Amino acid sequence: MADEYPPLSTDLIKIMEQRLSAIEHRSNYLQDLINQPTATATEYSTANKELRRLESSLDLIKQLRAKQKEIDGLSSLLNDCQEDKDMHDMAAGELMEAVEEEKRLQHLLLKSLLPKDDADDRDCILEVRAGTGGEEASLFAMDIFKMYEKHSQKKGWKFDIVDIMESDLKGYKEASGAISGSGVYGKLKYESGIHRVQRVPVTEKSGRVHTSAVSVAILPQADQVDVQLRNEDLRIDTYRSGGSGGQHANTTNSAVRITHIPTGMTVSIQDERSQHMNKAKALKVLCAKLYEMERSRLHTSRSKLRSEQIGSGDRSERIRTYNFPQGRVTDHRVGITHHSIDDVMQGESLDIFIDALLLRQEMDAIASFGSM
Repeated sequence: MADEYPPLSTDLIKIMEQRLSAIEHRSNYLQDLINQPTATATEYSTANKELRRLESSLDLIKQLRAKQKEIDGLSSLLNDCQEDKDMHDMAAGELMEAVEEEKRLQHLLLKSLLPKDDADDRDCILEVRAGTGGEEASLFAMDIFKMYEKHSQKKGWKFDIVDIMESDLKGYKEASGAISGSGVYGKLKYESGIHRVQRVPVTEKSGRVHTSAVSVAILPQADQVDVQLRNEDLRIDTYRSGGSGGQHANTTNSAVRITHIPTGMTVSIQDERSQHMNKAKALKVLCAKLYEMERSRLHTSRSKLRSEQIGSGDRSERIRTYNFPQGRVTDHRVGITHHSIDDVMQGESLDIFIDALLLRQEMDAIASFGSM
């Protein structure tokens, strides 16, 4: 257990204590404001809302203060009972436990003080596109898309296919899916980027290994409250789905293309037989794209931390290589190689990379804590 919560550096504790004192002072101020008979309904409501937001941190601070008081008491007892071995041993054992609990509470509080991405709790849209490598890239895009589908099922998340555009060999030129579950976007957001594959394509006669690439984008799901789509900003065209790409080739104009006029962004969906369902899916993807565009703009203006430390998550960055002849998968950001490529492609071992990336993000945030 001792290794579970390594002691925090003195500097970190000092900065954290300053933040905790600020939270305590703010809480006292808000409490006083609420108790003022002269407080307006707006002031009361705003103060109450902020207090509720601080509630979980305040609860941890109270526990930490109580534990620190207990540690002071046990330290004094240890000094006072040097002659009584039994009492001394008992106090020493309790002190060790109390110090461990203090470290646990400090870690929890530090975590609660780190900047949070408001989108982490949201569902997400997965987009996979074949890049360089022709048909082989399309076949690998299909493999990657199915890898996330299997991973989602293993996690108990809901995975809905939004749209698939097939290639001549039944690979995927483009595919998108909606993934729903607890904190899905926060878990998968670092999967965005270029996934590179090295293998002998089915189309290769001489057995040479080819390198192809697939781009993956993970977008937080949004709704029209987040992006406020106005009808006059949208151009909606319908057309007949069919040929390579239509999962259900048909003779009606059920495929839908929505263009967001201010940005020129276009989303086409032809997966469903019903025009109404395709339109609903297209709006869902468009909302996610516009929401992410706004988040990226805010992120760029606020902080360079994530783009420097973990990578921007943009699709031009090579993040992972899947080497089939050697049976290994390497994540280039955290330098981790997993030697069972089959497990990864079955959605089994993705957590090895996902957990390492999330831990790295947390470590980087802690490292920059003092300058925030």
